[in-house]
Amino acid sequence: MSDNEELEKATGDKTIQKLDFRLGAVGAAIPLLFFVVWAISISVLQLSSEVGLVMGAVIGLTLGLLFCRSKWEDYAQGLFDGLAQPVGVIAMVAWFYAGMFAQVLQAGGLVEGLVWIGAITGLTGGLFVALTFLLAATFSTAVGTGYGTTVAFCTLMYPAGVAVGADPVFMFAAILAGAVFGDNLAPVSDTTIVSATTQDADVPGVVRSRFKYAVVAAVPAVILFAIFGGGGQTQADQGALDAMIESTTPGGLIMLAPFALVLILALSGHHLLTSLTWGIISSIPLIVLSGLGTFGDIISFNPDSDTIVEGALVSGLTGYFNMAILILLIVAAAHLLKLGGTMDAITKGLIKWIKNSVRKAEFAIWGIVALLNSAITINTAAEIAAAPFVKELGTKYQIHRYRMANMLDAVTSALGYIFPWGAPVLLGWSTIKTMQGQYDWLPIVEPTAVFPFVFQGWFLVIVMLIAALTGWGLRFQGKNGEELKERPRD
Repeated sequence: MSDNEELEKATGDKTIQKLDFRLGAVGAAIPLLFFVVWAISISVLQLSSEVGLVMGAVIGLTLGLLFCRSKWEDYAQGLFDGLAQPVGVIAMVAWFYAGMFAQVLQAGGLVEGLVWIGAITGLTGGLFVALTFLLAATFSTAVGTGYGTTVAFCTLMYPAGVAVGADPVFMFAAILAGAVFGDNLAPVSDTTIVSATTQDADVPGVVRSRFKYAVVAAVPAVILFAIFGGGGQTQADQGALDAMIESTTPGGLIMLAPFALVLILALSGHHLLTSLTWGIISSIPLIVLSGLGTFGDIISFNPDSDTIVEGALVSGLTGYFNMAILILLIVAAAHLLKLGGTMDAITKGLIKWIKNSVRKAEFAIWGIVALLNSAITINTAAEIAAAPFVKELGTKYQIHRYRMANMLDAVTSALGYIFPWGAPVLLGWSTIKTMQGQYDWLPIVEPTAVFPFVFQGWFLVIVMLIAALTGWGLRFQGKNGEELKERPRD
């Protein structure tokens, strides 16, 4: 008897290899299909939330049980096997550390420091819009959160830009475009982590390999923002503008040092958790000793609060609790696709069309990721749902894991900040509406007005489509995981 069999006998557990569903492969897809339909529906109704998505995933998994012909205890065990997949756990822990690091950088005033740069440059109109894109890209790359970048820059940089003659639509678009850049490229970004872990790739290697795609998209984006970003008619009174500038200080720029440390460690081959740990450890004394904050801003105890423990570290953890639950549930639903034969059926259907064409395989991957991201408003959730299909097709055609991760992440990061029904677009829109209460001269940009001008997002989608159709940057995977220019023979 093998060690695994002895363990199963001792614990009463067993690993499920196959499940039989009513409606066959379609029945096995019910949990994930229901989740996708649920996500689209609450998005259209503008009711999308992380808790709502978790509820949809739970209901979908429950419906899957009703369609299962195998023993329900086998379905439950198969579900638990899916929940225990390493990919979900790895992504979840990485999120927690990345979230804590991001919140510590924000507590140190990094965003205020970057806004201060914008305020003292004296740039106006389109040049200020281009600078906003670059600063938002820097901030989002440092903290790894496009959502946080959108809120922070819509709060501080958007009013400042409008006040100095920037076009409001392009100003909002530049903020979203900067968020796209960092969400795609940052080693600590949730989408970077998910794209790497789901494709069995290391984060440093993935980031190095995708840099060229991000830059190719960013160069024309900067130029277009500079050319078309001016022409704003709204002007703030000088008193309001002075008060805005005085609220920012350069002190937070010192937080670029921990960011650089994390970037250097991650890209030099250190594990992401090691890099993030050193980033957090180095940030705390900088904040306290430089007077940017107190140790209580990092972590403190408050018996009167709901969480008891407060501070940047706690905010970084709690900000990812719901997404951590969601990734485990969706990974479990994807595992049921495999057990029920759905993944195999979809792959066989696509292979009939693809045949032996790697170009078609990559186009299929691009299309699947784009379709799910167009429907599911929270880009990380869409990426998790698309990841199993990318892995299955990429592995079949021996595409390198870095390339698969890049196809998955670039399209996800881009489309999540483009469509008017996307969560970050609506988040930025609601933030601007809130800021109008403070600055009554501030115009509100509707989500439907901004989506054609999120240049980094559109260019990144186009760049990856061209890469898929032409093979630019394509690498195959060797037996030991090495990158090969030519596809290895079976």
